[in-house]
Formats: sequence, structure tokens, C-alpha cells
Amino acid sequence: MDTATTRRASFSRETTAPQGVTAWEAAYLRFETPEEEIQKFIKRLKRLGAAQWPRDSRIVELFCGRGNGLHALSRLGFRNLEAVDLSPRLISQYQGPAIRYVADCRRLPFSNRSKDAVIVQGGLHHLPLLPDDLEQTFAEIHRVLKPEGRVMFVEPWRTPFLTFAHFVSDNPLARRLSNKLDALATMTEHERPTYERWLGAPEMIVRLAHSHFEPLQEAFAWGKWNFVAKPRPSQP
Repeated sequence: MDTATTRRASFSRETTAPQGVTAWEAAYLRFETPEEEIQKFIKRLKRLGAAQWPRDSRIVELFCGRGNGLHALSRLGFRNLEAVDLSPRLISQYQGPAIRYVADCRRLPFSNRSKDAVIVQGGLHHLPLLPDDLEQTFAEIHRVLKPEGRVMFVEPWRTPFLTFAHFVSDNPLARRLSNKLDALATMTEHERPTYERWLGAPEMIVRLAHSHFEPLQEAFAWGKWNFVAKPRPSQP
């Protein structure tokens, strides 16, 4: 389960909040520490080519949550960072130089062709309505990217590894023996409607992504869809 996952404009995660913390968030905090997540993001960003981007690139992270992805970008030397999340409570927990916006990813608060890169790590699978919300989000990302800009998506994907991970985490004995497996299973239980809807629509997701963006890197492995692309030319 991803980063992001903590964060995001959590469409389905803000609904049950004993003492301000949802069961999903409590499980997320058990799944990995903030520093573990930051290190994971740094390795991922390097692997997907972000380390080669100019350090003055204007970068936006959507579904930023508490901002561990932003900390990873800062540690790589990026200086012009902005962040969007739908949850005021989550985004307020970020302490760093990025400019924060409480906003909807389907209506971004940015000018046309103003950003060099847009990053989403584990947020798109929380969108409640497919394909409509995904189409709106992709269209907005395309709108705000410069013609030679970059988009980076990392989202859960139904690969053999993910299927096996869920099989193991659904085992009660495995959950008792492993805090991490129990956290994974709990997160899945509390986001199941949007999560299963996402995992069940791979052809539609890829088709929509390719209609807006020209892939430069794309892989489906280890339970993740990794996608780096540039915006397709706008229609006149």
C-alpha cells in the first residue's frame, strides 16, 4: 500500500474518525514509519528518473497528505514544490518549504501550462467515481503541465505479487504474527470499495492515461503501476 496512501485527498478515508484519527490512518502509521516512507520515495523517484530533472523544476504533488513525498523531493534538491490535498487536517501536518493548497485534484488551483512536473504516489485509486473522476483529474493535470512537462504516477496494480500479498495478509495467523501484514489488511478493509474498483479496471485506466499522456516509462510489477509520461499535444 502506498505512500500516499496516508495522505491523499482521501475521498473515503475521512469518514470514520475516532478522536480525529481514522482506522485506516492508524493502520497506515503502523505500516511504515515516516522515515521509512521517505527513503522509499527517494529510491522510487531516482529509479523513475526524477533525479535527472532540473532542480528548479516547478513540481506539484497531488494527494500529498502529510507530505513525506515532499520531504523526499526536498532531500533530492528540488526547491519549487507545491502540494495539493483535499484534507486540511492531513496537509496541516506537513512541516516544510512546499506551498500547500487544500483543493480538489479535479479542479486544480493552477494556471494553464505552469508546471514542470506533477506527481501522484498512491492517490488515484482513492477516487470514488471511475471513469469520470479519473478523466477529470487527468484532464486537469494535462492542463497545468507545460508542453514538455512530466507526469509520474505510482499506483497499486493487480499483479501476482499483490494477489499473493493480500492472500497472506488475509490469513488471521499471519496478521497476528506480523504487524505490517495486519496493517496492510486493515487498510485494504477500510478502502475496499474504491480499491477494488480501481484494481478491477486496468484497461480503462491505461486507456485514459495514454489518451492524455505519451508514456516514456511504464511498468506493471511488484503490485504497482509505474508511469512516467509527457502531455500529448493539445487539440486545437
